[in-house]
Amino acid sequence: MSQRFVADVGGTNIRLARVTESGVTDIKKYMCEEFASIDLAIAQYFSDMPEVSFSEGCIAIACPVLGDKVEMTNHSWAFSQNALKAQLKLDALFVINDFTAVAHSLPVLSSEQVVQVGEGTAIENGNIAVFGPGTGLGVEHITMTDSGWQTLDGEGGHVDFAPVDETDIVVWRHLQATFSRASAEEVMSGRGILNIYTALANDAKKPVEFNEPAQITEAALAGTCAIAEAALHQFCRIMGSFAGNLALNMATTGGIFIGGGIANRFPEFIKNSDFRARFEAKGQMKHYVKDIPTYLIAEPDHGLLGAAAYLNQNTAS
Repeated sequence: MSQRFVADVGGTNIRLARVTESGVTDIKKYMCEEFASIDLAIAQYFSDMPEVSFSEGCIAIACPVLGDKVEMTNHSWAFSQNALKAQLKLDALFVINDFTAVAHSLPVLSSEQVVQVGEGTAIENGNIAVFGPGTGLGVEHITMTDSGWQTLDGEGGHVDFAPVDETDIVVWRHLQATFSRASAEEVMSGRGILNIYTALANDAKKPVEFNEPAQITEAALAGTCAIAEAALHQFCRIMGSFAGNLALNMATTGGIFIGGGIANRFPEFIKNSDFRARFEAKGQMKHYVKDIPTYLIAEPDHGLLGAAAYLNQNTAS
């Protein structure tokens, strides 16, 4: 029986799954370094599923997808989409950016797959935005059109960091002195947590005890370092302001979602932080954003689900 597959490709591993009517199944993960090229990794999955014949697929990959040639920025894999389709003997193959897949997962996530932060109710088919603090900061928008959901790509993670309070200004000055520019990615990422912590430690004339984001987060959650705790609180405030800006930009009545590999490690801390207060702190425009919901993505397979949603929307199978 002919089937469809999806893949979620990062710099470290590739995860593949079979698409079903209800979602994805038969998820397998392989280390990228174990394969010289992506076709060999996918062929291994096909080999591990001998009873299935795949005819269509969608690959979500962590790099720009601007034409037939795809080159990963954090791994050695590079390939031609047309050649890969032929190698795998597929009738259809779609290759999309990983955050495009994340965006397409949002309309299909259930309430059990997200954690709501604060109040607000999503409007069906309303505009949606997602941002993901991780190694960097990914940002994506998605809107409903006559032909289905359509992502609006960009580089929102590299917009200017806009200070809102006095602590933000301390952080902004540190970034300006260090990098000659303060961007959103330099405060909302792993290194962003480190940048905030370093700025606050220097401002308080305290020693910089940590040099890894995980150390700062651990100390903050354990309550063993006041500077680390203050840094994590400020990280949440900055995320809230940024999320509110995204809501203003596109009237995201379908909600603002937070993905990435950092925020879902401390959901309760975020829920108890000033994240939502800063989200709504838009002065005379507070009424514009207060009913817009904000969520943490709790579903670990949302990249695969998004690739499946994209595949379902773009094929007749």
